[in-house]
Amino acid sequence: MENLMIKEIPDAPFYPTVNFNAEKGVCEIVGESYMEETFKFFTPLLEWLKEYTTQNNQPLTFNFKLTYFNTSSSRLILDILDILREYKEKGNEIKVNWYYDTQDPDMEDEVEDFMIESGLEIELVKF
Repeated sequence: MENLMIKEIPDAPFYPTVNFNAEKGVCEIVGESYMEETFKFFTPLLEWLKEYTTQNNQPLTFNFKLTYFNTSSSRLILDILDILREYKEKGNEIKVNWYYDTQDPDMEDEVEDFMIESGLEIELVKF
């Protein structure tokens, strides 16, 4: 399976960097996510993750390093978390980390909401 990489575009800082590494079983989304066509951006990520979770049973680590995301991004983040929950329910090992700035108290609340809605444990990691 091919890795999925999307580099941040300097002229469009509202698109996050994506690095989904199939060999290592590590996926990361880094930066800000508040593009206009959110679904169009996230569709290949969701498709890659669905394919990965149907073809593999190795441990998977997912790192969110988002400093900002809009409401439409949060809906698609929940879709990612749903795929991860289904993977875990099949008996596979997953670890979800959410890196956040301690100066942003709202992010902790957002992540707690994601945990409640997805049913997944998300490790909050301060940076």
